[in-house]
Amino acid sequence: MAVDDASHRIIGELLAQRTGQQLTEGRRWRVSSALSGLFREFEIENVDQLACMLERPSEQQLATRVVEALLNNETYFFRDNAYFSVLANQVLPDLARKREARKRLTIWSAGCSTGQEALSLAMIFAEQPARWADWTIEILGTDVSSKAIDTARDGLYTQFEIQRGISVAQMLNFFVEDKGHWQATDRIRAMTRFQQHNILDFPPSPGRFDLVMCRNVLLYFDPQTRATAFDRLASGIAADGWLMLGAGETVVGQTERFKPAEFGSSLYAPIHEDTSLAAAPRQRAAGF
Repeated sequence: MAVDDASHRIIGELLAQRTGQQLTEGRRWRVSSALSGLFREFEIENVDQLACMLERPSEQQLATRVVEALLNNETYFFRDNAYFSVLANQVLPDLARKREARKRLTIWSAGCSTGQEALSLAMIFAEQPARWADWTIEILGTDVSSKAIDTARDGLYTQFEIQRGISVAQMLNFFVEDKGHWQATDRIRAMTRFQQHNILDFPPSPGRFDLVMCRNVLLYFDPQTRATAFDRLASGIAADGWLMLGAGETVVGQTERFKPAEFGSSLYAPIHEDTSLAAAPRQRAAGF
């Protein structure tokens, strides 16, 4: 299923238009395998036929399915565990001191995929019941993929997914077996909410989030799109909040809206200025 330049361009433009992600040379190898299921389902013989179909206004459902198939939803519980250790031992204690008066933390997992990151955060709080007993913890997970968000809302994972990143004790404490799958308990699901959202749109709750985790998302953007994403993230974070990026991501040389934190790998603090984006009216979205 070789992808010629013209067909590749059409598919790449569709992905960029819908998500901001670039179908770079390094991602071309995934196209054939990612779309193979759609080829069988829609009885498409080759990628040129697919490209022609995508040009038709009547094929919006197919276009959505193509974009969903091309998105990388790779994730697992406590992915890159060292980062969660920094959160548990440095970031959350710092925020606890700052928010002691109101006893409320609001966290945004941007690009949450199928929800494991948000639920991992919820487990951190649940494992310290005495520390957070009288606090309100709100964790919002968002992703551009509606399919991923549906899975996150269900909180239902396969045996393979449940074994990636969590201990047996955590599995038994926070999940219940259900016909070969594992269902997240109400105890941790009560702290989370999920909604479909594009990181390039205005944040769900401007200026409200104490912590934003946006890991391994910006890797797929070109520099201009990445700068826009940083602007959106900055407008969503409280003045004394934190941004955590993935291991291969940085704000250095990418944006003037954040600066490296004094502690913790991949941690950044917002630089709030009276920019045109911050001063412009923002569309209102429902919060918690």
